[in-house]
Amino acid sequence: MAFNFGAPSGTSGTAAATAAPAGGFGGFGTTSTTAGSAFSFSAPANTGTTGLFGGTQNKGFGFGTGFGTTGTSTGLGTGLGTGLGFGGFNTQQQQQQQPATLGGLFSQPTQAPAQSNQLINTASALSAPTLLGDERDAILAKWNQLQAFWGTGKGYFNNNIPPVDFTQENPFCRFKAVGYSCMPNNKDEDGLVVLVFNKKETDIRSQQQQLVESLHKVLGGHQTLTVNVEGIKTLPDDQTEVVIYVVERSPNGTSRRVPATTLYAHLEQTNIKTQLQQLGVTLSMMRTELSPAQVKQLLQNPPAGVDPIIWEQAKVDNPDSEKLIPVPMVGFKELLRRLKVQDQMTKQHQTRLDIISEDISELQKNQTTTMAKIAQYKRKLMDLSHRTLQVLIKQEIQRKSGYAIQADEEQLRVQLDTIQCELNAPTQFKGRLNELMSQIRMQNHFGAVKSEERYYIDADLLREIKQHLKQQQEGLSHLISIIKDDLEDIKLVEHGLNETIHVRGGVFS
Repeated sequence: MAFNFGAPSGTSGTAAATAAPAGGFGGFGTTSTTAGSAFSFSAPANTGTTGLFGGTQNKGFGFGTGFGTTGTSTGLGTGLGTGLGFGGFNTQQQQQQQPATLGGLFSQPTQAPAQSNQLINTASALSAPTLLGDERDAILAKWNQLQAFWGTGKGYFNNNIPPVDFTQENPFCRFKAVGYSCMPNNKDEDGLVVLVFNKKETDIRSQQQQLVESLHKVLGGHQTLTVNVEGIKTLPDDQTEVVIYVVERSPNGTSRRVPATTLYAHLEQTNIKTQLQQLGVTLSMMRTELSPAQVKQLLQNPPAGVDPIIWEQAKVDNPDSEKLIPVPMVGFKELLRRLKVQDQMTKQHQTRLDIISEDISELQKNQTTTMAKIAQYKRKLMDLSHRTLQVLIKQEIQRKSGYAIQADEEQLRVQLDTIQCELNAPTQFKGRLNELMSQIRMQNHFGAVKSEERYYIDADLLREIKQHLKQQQEGLSHLISIIKDDLEDIKLVEHGLNETIHVRGGVFS
């Protein structure tokens, strides 16, 4: 079922909307209604003139002269979304720019007779049908109103005039709303073109290389062209969106991206489009940003069948006018499509959040391991620092062996003695150390009685205590060795004195 706002079947124009898959958005321009569910907003005129930005083959939003007016069809050739996503805007094919048609875009000529007759017939079917000529016509009028509100059925009102077809695009349909779509920010120079495949994402990813080679052959198989895949995204109904761009290499070694308009125009050729359909492509469009003039034109003209008051309120309620733009939603199918897309995007966001959560957990584990290694390396560095200090002390002792104590060394000795006295003071570190040791013994004693109460000394503190005690022991050993050396020297002096006394006694005798 096609969502077609604007001219009835049979009208023509340069912004004619081609057949699109279910859930796609058509263009604001005169349309030739075809199978599919594409939104098409257009003026009902049938002039066939070129659009503001050239003749377009539009699969997205174009721009006409508005509901109930006639004049030249001036499709801007811009696309709204992928047709299966949230409707991100994608500028469609823009060929020969013709600013001369600007007047026709904004002009409001007199109403076409065909559209006038359509409105008169609709009003007659809803208010005063003359089919039966009795009180049953009033019941028929209510039935026609119900069909018009629902957006389906035929409204019979006269035996000599064909019935009116009620579609969901008629202005009396109640199942309408306005949503918002993201506007892309890609430039034409980026060369991004969207291809929608009627295949699952897993199939596309498993055959990505073959797909690239097939697209290269479709483009002519030139050695200077390279097809690249920008991204792959899952769409509802087992469809997949593939974003591609083509890089062209010149003989001098430089390369550039083929503009999106050029690439899209080539893909829209009849023979190329047939080959793409054989590959499973159901829709192709450019992904380029809208110009400020195009956005302004879209916002100024409400879509056909949408109340201008609702459209103005939608513009006021826009949560982010810089990134979002209002788009109409007509019928339950469109609502269901957007619901499916919303569910799909929610699943993708949840998948991404799960991946981020796993990465955070892995980083936390790595952080814990790194912190443990840092603490280990700190302890190792402290041990190596102490060993290095001991080596330096021994080396300095060897170097100063046999020399008298110098003034700076004597000053350093005095400072060390002062520090030693402070350490040995009852109220200083040694007293506290003894108190801690006594408390440890008491805790060990109580721990034997109450095994559930256990206290432990920090490993670093225990190491410092052991190091301190070891230094004390080494100091005592050094003092003992000095005293022993002094005693040996004294004994040697005494022995020499005794021998001198005996020699002198022998001489005098």
